[in-house]
Parts: sequence; structure tokens; C-alpha cells
Amino acid sequence: MRGPEAVHDPRAVAQPVAAPLTRAAMFLVATGNPGLDNRAAVRSLCGDLSALLRAVDFRDLEGGLSCVAGFGSEAWDGLFGPPRPAELHKFREIRAGTRLAVSTPGDLLFHIRAKRMDLCFELAMQIMARLGDAVSPSDEVHGFRYFDDRDLLGFVDGTENPRGEAATDAVLVGEEDPAFACGSYVVVQKYLHDLDGWNAFSTEAQERIIGRTKLSNIELNDSVKPTSAHSALTTIVENGKEIKILRDNMPFGRAAHGEFGTYFIGYSRSPRTLEQMLENMFVGRPPGNYDRMLDFSRAVTGNLFFAPSLTFLEAMGED
Repeated sequence: MRGPEAVHDPRAVAQPVAAPLTRAAMFLVATGNPGLDNRAAVRSLCGDLSALLRAVDFRDLEGGLSCVAGFGSEAWDGLFGPPRPAELHKFREIRAGTRLAVSTPGDLLFHIRAKRMDLCFELAMQIMARLGDAVSPSDEVHGFRYFDDRDLLGFVDGTENPRGEAATDAVLVGEEDPAFACGSYVVVQKYLHDLDGWNAFSTEAQERIIGRTKLSNIELNDSVKPTSAHSALTTIVENGKEIKILRDNMPFGRAAHGEFGTYFIGYSRSPRTLEQMLENMFVGRPPGNYDRMLDFSRAVTGNLFFAPSLTFLEAMGED
């Protein structure tokens, strides 16, 4: 297995973490099965993932297909050995009153995006066929873009995403951990919504919970926006500067089963930013001043992954 000197590459190329938002997405989370052969199968896929993507992408060159692979703390050492990304650890459960950000099993994440769901589905099939019995599926969610980028609560999602160079700076590890430069930390959570309870609230009450107007997506003035508003609690400021993350949340659901949800996925240069946001939401800032959206939304999964550079993945495939 490669050591630090072999992994470090100043010319590292990032995975498509900051790829443009798309109309469709799939989120695959799996746990690795024990055994040397199974770990070798995962490493082999790392090296071949780009080739699989090119093969599927070539069937529609305008489909915008991309895939980001991430790996959990408990699987890292067995798959890749030392060194480890400096801040990689298991997702930390947050409990406050009746609110719970759960931590659930998951060693591998595949975040697949495209303009068409069939492209996502085809790549997911090819990935799982290659992995075979090396992994066991933990969760699979098919997300769709809902009208004008709204969630199922009716609000536009992801407005404050950074763009261009600001996005790169927000999500990619730099000189603070040079062996893993161009990697990114990823938090995923699957939220289920009580739409009946939410829709029983007036639009004005919903806007105060979110912190934005529902129709025009304009942020409420601080004079009327509660300090418990979602937009207020998820704004992180350090030394006078706002620290951004990149969200690519997707609605999902099964209408016949009354299942309506949002799959949260956030990329960041450091997991501390994502964890502080969740702490603010679930515990409150100050404690008790929590995100009232959680009265209607319940987290049923929670994972933290590290998405290493594409250069790292290809090197692991050659090992």
C-alpha cells in the first residue's frame, strides 16, 4: 500500500465536487464486507471509475454525467492504509431533546449526477456490478430537481452556494493537509418531512422558519427574521468572514407511501463547518434556540465521508 510520499502529488486533480447542479441524482451508500479480496475489489474500482463514467457518458455527451466517490473513517485504513485525511472521523451523533441527528453505517458514497436519471441509473448499475459481493448496500436514493430548484417544503434550496473560484476554495483541501490536497469532506443526511404538519402553517410562519420569502426567495430582513431561522443558524462566520459550503440537496419521495424528503449533501474543506451548522440546527445557538424546521423534518441517516482527489483514486487502482 502506498505511503505518504507516493500519495502526495502537487498536480492532483479533484473529483467533480463542484460540478454544476443537475436535474437528477443518485446517492448510493454501501458498507464494505470483510476480506482482503473485497478490499482489493474496491481499490480496483477506484482506478476504473473514470473509465466507467466515460463509457456511460459517451452515450449522451450533453448529459452532464459526473460521479464523486467518498470513503468513511472506519473503512479508510483497511482500504488505503496510512496516511489518513487529517479530519476524517465517523459522523458524530447529535441529540438535543427530541431532536436527533443519527449516525448510520456507511463506508462508501457514490454521488452520481446527470441531466437524465437513466444516465445516473446506468452508471450506478455498472458500479455495483463491479463491486459485486465486496459491499452491502446501506441506502439508495433517487433525487429529482423539483420545479425551480425547490424542496418539497416549497422553498428554493441552495441559494447561497459559492460559485467559481469561491466554490473551489470552500470545498477543496489545500496546504493544510498536502497529502490530501484537492480532496473534500462530505456529509450526507436523509430527511423525511411531515408535509401535512408543515402545510398546516401559514406561508408567513413558514417564511420565518426558513428565513426567506417563499415565492421570491428573498432573504428576510434581520429586523423580522428570527434568530432561530434556518438561514440564520446555518450561516457560519469566523474572524468576520462567512465560511461557505457547497450543497447539492435533492428532493425524493414515494407519493403512494406518503414519503416525502430531502437528501442533504454538503461538501466542505473541513468537516468542522458542516458539524457547526448541524450543532446550531439541532442544539441551537444559543442552546434551545434550535431550527424549527426540525419540528417537521427528521434525519434518518447520517454519514461523513472524504472524497479524495481523482489522482489519488487512480493511484489506488494501480496498487
